[in-house]
Amino acid sequence: MPKMKTRSAAKKRFTKVGKNKSRIKFSRAYRRHLLTKKTGKKKRQLRKGSYISKADSPSIMRLLPY
Repeated sequence: MPKMKTRSAAKKRFTKVGKNKSRIKFSRAYRRHLLTKKTGKKKRQLRKGSYISKADSPSIMRLLPY
């Protein structure tokens, strides 16, 4: 059986973390441009990454087989 291919778009956006690589981390959107109208509090909150919800996790895991 041939090796499965990882989706290029997914590998650029998500990172597997955790003991068994069971959680998926991603960085927040809305942090690239038009930052002058956003408050300092909002920009600080967008700095932190977050984790994919359990509902979305199986579909993202299929995109990242390795």
